[in-house]
Amino acid sequence: MTEGALEGIKILDLTHYIAGPYCTKILADFGADVLKVERPGLGDSARQMGPFYQDDPHLEKSGLFLFLNTNKQSITLDLETATGGNIVRKLVEEADVLVENFAPGVMDKLGLGYDVLEKINPRLIMVSISNFGQSGPYRDYKAEDIVEYAMSGLMYVIGNYDREPVKHGGTAAQFTAGEVAAITVLMALNVQQDSGQGDYIDVSIQEAVTAPQYTLLMPYVYSGGVKRRSLKGGGDLTQNNAIATKDGYVVPSITNMEWSLLALSLELTEELDNSKFDTPAARVLNGEELDDIIHKRFLEKTKADLFHETQAFGSSFGIVMSTEDLLNCPQLAEREFFPEVDHPFTGSLKYPGAPFKMPEGGWQKGRAPLLGEHNREIFIDRLGYSQEDLVKFRELGIS
Repeated sequence: MTEGALEGIKILDLTHYIAGPYCTKILADFGADVLKVERPGLGDSARQMGPFYQDDPHLEKSGLFLFLNTNKQSITLDLETATGGNIVRKLVEEADVLVENFAPGVMDKLGLGYDVLEKINPRLIMVSISNFGQSGPYRDYKAEDIVEYAMSGLMYVIGNYDREPVKHGGTAAQFTAGEVAAITVLMALNVQQDSGQGDYIDVSIQEAVTAPQYTLLMPYVYSGGVKRRSLKGGGDLTQNNAIATKDGYVVPSITNMEWSLLALSLELTEELDNSKFDTPAARVLNGEELDDIIHKRFLEKTKADLFHETQAFGSSFGIVMSTEDLLNCPQLAEREFFPEVDHPFTGSLKYPGAPFKMPEGGWQKGRAPLLGEHNREIFIDRLGYSQEDLVKFRELGIS
């Protein structure tokens, strides 16, 4: 295996749940030496979140944890103890980066704030990820992914205007913040390499989700207009809504396609290529009739047939992919996007890989660590503690 692009970079990972671990996962998967610090006995909270392998709740079988913590090492340490804090400070001496996503102020209460750690290691890059950032009137407010969507402005434009705003499934706000944090680490490492100086980086999940929404903000910034959710009616085809097929759903997009060409690709020239539908305004006006024609045709075809047939005519139709579809997608298979990763408690399972190809210094396959798997290696071999110390730490609940 070739060396990863971040080979030799030492990262101290004090994160949990999604945003922080995803940041450090990205760095670990590209070669960084990531040491994850977890709570004794319990570990990262993600270890207790499903889905679990074979529906067996277990600290080593959480799919969320196993995905988010590939290629990392794990030690257990109670940061609220004096010994735990001292060990972290020792680890900071050799670290290039520290990433944490506790609530604002927690690191200071633990005696591990940046003002303390930078004196130990002036080269240290410290990244703090929080719901609303380390400052501002909302600093200490709590939030989940749906709250970040709502507070970023994104949720306001999702869904139809005849109902309340909605949010799609998943935790995209958390993952977006993790990606942003990883990018900031890479930029700070570049500065660190040139100047030898560290930095403190404050990542707000709200801002990470708000930043890409500038195209939604432009109507207001430029002219005072407010972008709304899609209006009710006007035809599923013209509104780019998902439409049912014989075996699933497809999403049509006709923005850059001539109407007559679309009608030809669907074998509906006689029904569609007329004055009722020859302009966007006419298609909205006659939306219900258009829906009837389109829905009938789509239900006669499979989602794959519609996808390939319309793409052949230059359309940007797409399949609404289920998880099964993704795992069997020929495009992703050709690019080897889902590698098999082996783990002591789950065996070999498919995991998402990197979303790009990089000939040199690229993504590396590896599993998530067991809870405290590297205690001996770190405490004894790296920090110089004895076996007796390690036993004592365990008995006292320090590790």
